Amino acid sequence: MENVWSTLKRQKYKIVGANSAVKICHWTKKSLTEGRVCYKQRFYGIESHRCLQMTPSVAWCSHKCLFCWRPVEYNEEKPSKYYDPETIIEGCIEAQRELLSGYHGFLEKVDINKLKEAENPNNVAISLAGEPTLYPEISGLIEGFRKRNFSTFLVTNGTTPEVLSSMDSYPDNLYITLPAPTKETYEHVCNPQIKNGWEKLNESLELFPKIKTERRILRLTLVKDYNMADVDNYAKLIEKSKPDFIEAKAYMFVGYSRKRLEIENMPTFEDILEFCKDLEEKSGYKSVDSASDSRVVLLSRN
Repeated sequence: MENVWSTLKRQKYKIVGANSAVKICHWTKKSLTEGRVCYKQRFYGIESHRCLQMTPSVAWCSHKCLFCWRPVEYNEEKPSKYYDPETIIEGCIEAQRELLSGYHGFLEKVDINKLKEAENPNNVAISLAGEPTLYPEISGLIEGFRKRNFSTFLVTNGTTPEVLSSMDSYPDNLYITLPAPTKETYEHVCNPQIKNGWEKLNESLELFPKIKTERRILRLTLVKDYNMADVDNYAKLIEKSKPDFIEAKAYMFVGYSRKRLEIENMPTFEDILEFCKDLEEKSGYKSVDSASDSRVVLLSRN
């Protein structure tokens, strides 16, 4: 039977150390070959082709979400061995270069100067798979990237408020994923692997306004027929967490999520726009930008 590591390698993940991994983002590829960019470039100014998508905990998570693109049945127990931040960072940058090396054979489609820039990334998205705050030296990882003049994005599922409250270094963009408006929906959609996941997520939401960083973003991953109802309760959770921005984004029918969900569960961009109209009215946040190809709307409280 195939194990988690052989599965990830077959899916073009580059394993770094014991538990970290890199994978070239869809939008990095699009930026190099077609000049199209990720909504993060549009919303926040980072360059898609210079973004390093990685995780320090590729097969370690407190959720088994229906919408996850990873083979969550391979979730591992807490690892006994960790690599230090410097080793992970150097390994991830080298892995990015190895994964991009094949593009040198397609220079008729790729700008060589842009490719060279891609091989020297300056933004890290610590969000690829797993729950990154389970890595014990997450603050050191963020600080190590910052010392290399990287901008830093961290996405957490919110089940580790004790980590969020005690970090020494916070990322430039800190995301908490809000996958449901109620405990019942949360447990159905996320299949938490800890007993009090909903309570811990709410602890993190209460903590969110106190965290001092450049941007605090609430990510709503929306799955049609699963978690796109009960906007009133979403609004209450938004009021509790007081994010700077909300990203209301459609679940995308990719990877192993296709074994758990149907393509009909992927909202259209129009579905997201309609959801956001209701959310605007009930939360007080206003839509300030959007990207139709990623099916995402950005809302701001200002």
